[in-house]
Amino acid sequence: MPTASVLSSSSPALEGAREHPSPTAPPYRVVLAAGRPAMDLQPEEAATISKLRAAASSVAAILRASFDAEDALDEADARLSPKLGALAAASDAVAPLRVQAMAAKALDARINRAVTPAASLLRSFSLVESLQRRLLRLDGSWRGGRGGLQGLLEYVDCVDRLDAAVGAVTAGCEPAVQKLQEAVEFLGRTKAAEGRRVRRLREAVAAIGELYQGEVEGMRYEGVLDEALLCLQDEYEGLLLQLRHDLGESEQVEGGDGGRRELGSETELAVLRRISETLARNDCLDICIDIFVKVRYQAAAKALLKLNPSYLKTYAPEAIDAMEWEHLEAAIALWLDHLELAIGAVLASEKRLCSHVLAGVMDGAVWPECFAKVADKIMAVFFRFGEGVARSAKEPHKLLKFLDMLAGTERLHPGIAQTFDGDAGADIYRRFRELQKLLVHAAAKAFWEFGLRIEGGLDGGPPQSDGSVPGVVRYTVNYLKCLAADGYSAPLAKVLQTEQAWKGTGAGAGETPDSPAREEILRDAIASIMEALCRNVEAKRSHSEDRVLSCVLAMNTYWYMYMRTRGSDLGRLLGEKVLKRKYKVVAEEAAYSYQVQAWRPLVRLLEEEEEEEGGKDGREAARRALAARRKMAAFKAEFEGAVQRHRVCYRIPDGDLREQVGEAVMRLVVPAYERFLGSCSSLLPERSVLPPESIKRLLRQVFHDRDLELG
Repeated sequence: MPTASVLSSSSPALEGAREHPSPTAPPYRVVLAAGRPAMDLQPEEAATISKLRAAASSVAAILRASFDAEDALDEADARLSPKLGALAAASDAVAPLRVQAMAAKALDARINRAVTPAASLLRSFSLVESLQRRLLRLDGSWRGGRGGLQGLLEYVDCVDRLDAAVGAVTAGCEPAVQKLQEAVEFLGRTKAAEGRRVRRLREAVAAIGELYQGEVEGMRYEGVLDEALLCLQDEYEGLLLQLRHDLGESEQVEGGDGGRRELGSETELAVLRRISETLARNDCLDICIDIFVKVRYQAAAKALLKLNPSYLKTYAPEAIDAMEWEHLEAAIALWLDHLELAIGAVLASEKRLCSHVLAGVMDGAVWPECFAKVADKIMAVFFRFGEGVARSAKEPHKLLKFLDMLAGTERLHPGIAQTFDGDAGADIYRRFRELQKLLVHAAAKAFWEFGLRIEGGLDGGPPQSDGSVPGVVRYTVNYLKCLAADGYSAPLAKVLQTEQAWKGTGAGAGETPDSPAREEILRDAIASIMEALCRNVEAKRSHSEDRVLSCVLAMNTYWYMYMRTRGSDLGRLLGEKVLKRKYKVVAEEAAYSYQVQAWRPLVRLLEEEEEEEGGKDGREAARRALAARRKMAAFKAEFEGAVQRHRVCYRIPDGDLREQVGEAVMRLVVPAYERFLGSCSSLLPERSVLPPESIKRLLRQVFHDRDLELG
């Protein structure tokens, strides 16, 4: 194309312009000379060529400017080269100064790091001295009787602040000395100071370290802080001694928290708590615990000693057996009252005091152990007496007291479980449960020993001479009535059920406490005692040669057993049908036998003989008169003898029974006597005849008024 030929033909012109620049010789003339004539170009081509010419002109101008700049740079280089050489020489000369400046900056940083902890330590020392002076002033004013508990609380607060300041000194000394040592070593390593000065600095740092040890030891263990801690220990003990138990009527615990009385005011408890925490923080925890346990044990023991529990000195089983029964009964009653008071009032208050005062020590992990130490010796004394009673001879008359003790411990069980909860009170609670087991065993053995005693009396000899109720019957019935009453039936049933559960036999094994089997167990056990008592009575009857006396004994005894049990808890337990079948019916049968043995012979004496046929002559009348007189004489003699024997030998204590028997005897004897008089009065002398009214009067004397004499 024409354009390409123009561009290609312009390269030599440009090269020529570089060598010989001339503004009046544009290269396009050369191009035009080599190309076609100008009049032959098209308009578009002419415009393009114009643009190319302008561009070529611009490029040429730029090239000329570049050439000029290059020349200027060559001239500048020639001028600057000497100056740059001078600057390099100056930089080489300044390099040692720069190194020294950097070393000085690093040394300054080291010194600043060493001085900062030292300055903080000095401020801590200043604070310690200020607090020591303040503590001495407070000690003087407080001991002078001014301030009271609030002054003591302020004193404790100052001790805490001093302890914190001493702790800050203790914690800051070693780092401060360490930083100083590092700074000195840095001086020696960098040789920033002379060797002699570095040695003096090292000696000074070592002296500071030794001084630190002595000062810290003195501040913590020999200075004002130590004296303040000793003072707090004394005040701690004094405040604890002031907290006393008041075991008046207001302290008698009747259940709930209505009668609860706190030991100490809120201010006293707050002061004691602050002192405990302060002593614990200053390695005096063991001393604090020893003081608390010693003082509070003495306070609790002194409060209980005011109740005069002298019976607690007797605790060996042999010594318990040697005590008089009245004294033992009183001792057991006092033991129950005092144990309830000790747990519900004294030790409960001690536990609350212990938790308030020592709750902040070791996050509350200390106070349960302290309370256990306070309560352990006190509870051990009570447990020792209870265990001695439980291990003593299992005499039947002790059964009621065993049940009283067991019922009392059952009432105290919730309080014991609440007061001695957790691991700290586990030993006391375990011993309490062991005491309950001993009481269960003792009560069960005493109950069965009672039955064995009755069984063992089967061959004990004849009955009483008057046929009255034997003492063993009276004792047993009244004894069982007490056991069947509301106060003893439930504990005894539980004892018997527990015994069966331990043995794994009977209905007691696996039964729940509210099971009906418990009442069944009690009914069977008491019924067995009653059966043994009946066998005892029958054995006494068999030893009597007097049949009338045997009947009187049976009549009195079984009637007594029926009447004394009917309508009582014992009767309801055994059942009315059982009472009638085993006691009332037997008593009625004995009463009938008594009439037959004691009074039927009199009636037989009065019975008329059968009249012989044809016996109407005078001799027969004389014989009948003689027989009638003999019968009357025999009747009077036998009647007087019976009356006399009833006065001397036979006795019916129960008035109702005596009246019923008397009426039955009167219905048996008087009608027969009246029939005899009706048929034989004409055959008897008038003075030998005893009127029926006299018979009635004499029988009334026998069965109603034993003090009247025979008429």
